[in-house]
Amino acid sequence: MGNTEREEHLSKARNTVFRLLKFRLYSEKEIREKLQAKNLSASVINQTISCFKDLDLINDRRFAREWTSSRLKKPLGVNRIRLELKKKGIDPAVIEAAAKKATGQYNELEVVTRLARYRASKYKNIAPEKIQQRVYGYLLRRGFSINIIIKAIKDL
Repeated sequence: MGNTEREEHLSKARNTVFRLLKFRLYSEKEIREKLQAKNLSASVINQTISCFKDLDLINDRRFAREWTSSRLKKPLGVNRIRLELKKKGIDPAVIEAAAKKATGQYNELEVVTRLARYRASKYKNIAPEKIQQRVYGYLLRRGFSINIIIKAIKDL
């Protein structure tokens, strides 16, 4: 690859990353995959990612904290958030640190109980056991812990 061609590829990679980061933070793995989809060489991708890491624009720790915080507001359970972060290539230790920090003042039982009541109120003319099954499945898919779900739907 010639020097001019390499500069064009680096410019293309940088522009791609800037465009992506304009809308939300991305994990390093996500950025790498986006750049690979543009058929850029590994050296161009590595140099681009290194440059953005130096600028602190690609930071998996910050990404994990912000992702966890935003997903808890949705609300989703910590189990689902952990799985999402794992798929995004975040280190398990970083995931646990982000989850621990974000859930410090997060009352999962309160959130799950509120969601369970809201969801159960949508079902009319259905047997109570069936309502509990549906609410249980809904909450489980959202990633809440089984013990918390059972406590919350017991009172429906």
